[in-house]
Amino acid sequence: MNIIKYPHPTLRHPSKPLRRVDAELRRWIAEMFEVMYSRKGLGLAANQVDLPYRLFVINLKANEDEKDEELVFINPVITKHAGMAEAEEGCLSFPEIYAPVRRPEKVTITAYNLSGDEMRYELTGLLARAVQHEVDHLDGVVFIDRLGETARLSVRDALIGLERQFESDRARGLIPDDAQIAQRLADLERART
Repeated sequence: MNIIKYPHPTLRHPSKPLRRVDAELRRWIAEMFEVMYSRKGLGLAANQVDLPYRLFVINLKANEDEKDEELVFINPVITKHAGMAEAEEGCLSFPEIYAPVRRPEKVTITAYNLSGDEMRYELTGLLARAVQHEVDHLDGVVFIDRLGETARLSVRDALIGLERQFESDRARGLIPDDAQIAQRLADLERART
């Protein structure tokens, strides 16, 4: 399992709800935490590791030794939001790129946990921001979509660099074409229904 980088098409693919918690899903979640920790991330959505499912993991401590801080969100839905705040964000799919993003400062979210229980969280601060960032991923939205014009200009060259690297990797056969990616995602979705 590896993190895919912008502009990989899976990052724009709206994720599908999961219907069951099983051994395979538990294995994916464990691997997602490992990958997230290896990159010093706070959160990771399934589509960032090329899986088309409504699932993300978070640990604000970004430390694998603090397992009690791990949160798993399966089929999350933000039901309320309030206030507005701006803060710098980054993303594992956009390495070394940081920019200010405006988001609601409070959110209420429902999701299922690994036991299959529906959970409801009222969140503020960094956890509210991280959850919104990851839900965006599941909807095919990336944080640069939320940048103002000045911030977007400030990261333009870095984005062009990622686009060039993606095209180079694709030309070398390291990344499949869009049709192959779409077929793989459709196959994965069918396998979990």
